Amino acid sequence: MKIIDFHAHIYPDKIAERAVAGVGDFYNLEMKCNGTLSQLMDSGEKYGVSRYVVHSVATSPEQVPAINRFIASQVEAHSDKLVGFGTLHQDLQNPEEEIDLAIFMGLKGIKLHPDTQKFNMDDPKMMDVYEIIQSKNLPILFHCGDYRYDYSHPRRLAKILDTFPNLTVIAAHFGGWSVFDLAIEHLKDRRCYLDTSSSFAMLGKTRSKEIIRIYGAERILFGTDFPMSNYDYEINHIRDFGLTEKEYEMIMHENAEKILGL
Repeated sequence: MKIIDFHAHIYPDKIAERAVAGVGDFYNLEMKCNGTLSQLMDSGEKYGVSRYVVHSVATSPEQVPAINRFIASQVEAHSDKLVGFGTLHQDLQNPEEEIDLAIFMGLKGIKLHPDTQKFNMDDPKMMDVYEIIQSKNLPILFHCGDYRYDYSHPRRLAKILDTFPNLTVIAAHFGGWSVFDLAIEHLKDRRCYLDTSSSFAMLGKTRSKEIIRIYGAERILFGTDFPMSNYDYEINHIRDFGLTEKEYEMIMHENAEKILGL
């Protein structure tokens, strides 16, 4: 079966160890991988992963250009395997300029992480940014949910979905990392996609399958959250859920192909 990993983070080799340690500290979790592109692709090849949607997150506005250039350079070098999403920051003076530059460099979407970037997902100034993203027909992937913070609460995403009916939104972590039931409450019948990243370990087999069925496989995207997890764990777990062949096809590649125009 074709596999597209819709949620993977990569870092330049020289800073990967430090960056991965920082993510592990933020979540107080052991990271499974080293965050380098070479490890991502080598481990994915074992399972026949055909595409990787890669991104990183800027924790200051000054980081945005360098991160987007790095992602774009890796996509250019591996155009048959990688799709790149750019980052933004809430304190950028001219976000449209950065969005246009990301498009020019060949990036295909935007990824934001309100909890690490420390902004309310539905902040009024960010709503202006989402309007720009919608106008340029870019998908946006949000980290969504965390019991420790309110920045990315699913109710905030529901407000965004109400405001921008033509914005293609992917809510990471089944729409609510560590607050999965709140995500269902606010996103069950909404017009958005959700990815599976960093969820199976917390939910277990039975609940993971139940949540897929609650939202519908036509809305679910497979993602590992590399380097937080790895293919050995994520793919072997989802294969054990007993979904139908059509459900697997939608989750593992068809929904991603639709969003990305592949």
